[in-house]
Amino acid sequence: MRKLRAALISEHASPLAALGGVDAGGQNVHVARLAGALVRGGHEVRVYTRRDRPDAEPVVRVADGYTVEHVPVGPPEEIPKDDLLPYMGAFADWLVRSWHRSGFDPDVVHAHFWMSGLAAMDAAHRHDRPYVVTYHALGSVKRRMQGAADTSPPRRIELERAVGNAAARIIAQCSDEITELLGYGFHRGKIETVPSGVDTVTFSPADGWSAHGARPRRVLSVGRLVPRKGFADLIEAMVRVPDAELVIAGGPPADRLAADPEAQRLTALIARLGLGDRVRLLGGVPQAGMPDLYRSADVVACTPDYEPFGITPLEAMACQIPVVAYAVGGLTDSVRAGLTGELVVPHDLDGLAGALRGLLGDPLRRLRYGQAAGSIVRAGYTWAHTAERIAEVYQRAIATERVRALTAASRYL
Repeated sequence: MRKLRAALISEHASPLAALGGVDAGGQNVHVARLAGALVRGGHEVRVYTRRDRPDAEPVVRVADGYTVEHVPVGPPEEIPKDDLLPYMGAFADWLVRSWHRSGFDPDVVHAHFWMSGLAAMDAAHRHDRPYVVTYHALGSVKRRMQGAADTSPPRRIELERAVGNAAARIIAQCSDEITELLGYGFHRGKIETVPSGVDTVTFSPADGWSAHGARPRRVLSVGRLVPRKGFADLIEAMVRVPDAELVIAGGPPADRLAADPEAQRLTALIARLGLGDRVRLLGGVPQAGMPDLYRSADVVACTPDYEPFGITPLEAMACQIPVVAYAVGGLTDSVRAGLTGELVVPHDLDGLAGALRGLLGDPLRRLRYGQAAGSIVRAGYTWAHTAERIAEVYQRAIATERVRALTAASRYL
């Protein structure tokens, strides 16, 4: 395969960010791991993200071999991602200038999230390069799920449609997303499915079998502390799951957790339900501590309103921990009901509690599910596998652009 120069645009989700904030989660991990895996595959990669603090170095060389460039548009401070739209024109201008002056001439531009797509669409067009887009989340789903609480810019869906129509390829992360993209009117032939990956070196099973001592059986849930992650459902379900504890990891660090609005809401719910001795909020856990945390669990639970893909269940599965998840979005692809875990109808608290009780009470089934989960992840969800498929998409995008250019030129011959 030809070695490529790829520009990854991730306007709000920096691969260098600390995880756990409102706008820092799976996309940050995806961009970081994809960039590193592409470099290991022999490609040259630069990631472009907005400068969100004044002391950010303009250019950072990452140990995995890729480069991060901080794009100086907007104030150098954290801004909610839904408020970044006015800066995307300046972002595109900066990209074009950077590509001309730096000597880095990308073969392909890969946008992550729809606003990155706007900057990529403009800059790639002016630089005469193809671009592909991974949405990571779609405005149609957010509007349907959140209704009046949706803080997206009013024109989000219209602009998402424009980004996809002009892209050489659209990368969907799961089968459910394909259906949603077809609803936008995109041609099926330009949509390619490439799931996210997981670091199977970092996330791996424990060495040998070990009991968890005298502590209760443990349900673990991991994610940003935002309402759509469904932690409240899980807490309520625990009333029906006796002799087990729930540990929730995510959000700000433990020393700042008390000031977080969602942590306050969940803490009040825990107190109201009398679960203070069985449910704990850990706050954000450093990435280095996550593998051991997964391995400490008997079951990992994922209960979001919607999840375009979801890296958490893959990390758990790589550690050979079974998963109970709501049957939404990408979770219906990664969690195989009756093989690696159980899928539950969203917001069915009785069904959720029953699935947890069933697995917690059956150690042999947990072992069987965990072994199958590890095998499936190693066979199809490594970052090397994901990067190889993404690079193939890049090659097809480049070929498509060449055909388009030749077709346009032939009109004048």
